[in-house]
Amino acid sequence: MDEVIADPIDKFITIYQQEHGYNYTLDQMHDKEFRELLPPELDHTLREYINRKGFFRDLKVIPDSREVVKALHEKYEVFIVSAATEFPLSLEDKQAWLADYFPFISWTNIMFCGYKIVNTDIMIDDRTKNFTRFNGRKLLFTSPHNVNLTEYERVNNWKEVAAKLL
Repeated sequence: MDEVIADPIDKFITIYQQEHGYNYTLDQMHDKEFRELLPPELDHTLREYINRKGFFRDLKVIPDSREVVKALHEKYEVFIVSAATEFPLSLEDKQAWLADYFPFISWTNIMFCGYKIVNTDIMIDDRTKNFTRFNGRKLLFTSPHNVNLTEYERVNNWKEVAAKLL
């Protein structure tokens, strides 16, 4: 979900600009996790922000994801799987966010978990750790932290997903 259909990076950029005066850019994140940009005195803040009630409620939608996921939903059985249990306060936020932006995905097809142990044909994810126990087709969705990885089939945006799967 995060960094695939929902954009927490934009939210981090906004928070650190508003609350700390840092103007981070996506170019600075090339091949890095957001936490790697932070000065040592702000190391602790990233997890604090993620664990705030409401952090996940107003994330921006990744461009074209709604339209393409809707088209995929018409062709396939689509599940939204999020390793949300790491951040317990995110569960309600994420479910409400999905209801707002992806109302065509039934609650029965939304899975909040720790490890993404799913038995599906295709997985689209930004984190390669989620592919380790997955046997289907793996599509690595480009995010700043994974730009240099080459061992998976890559999709840079939702238009590329549509081209491959629709």
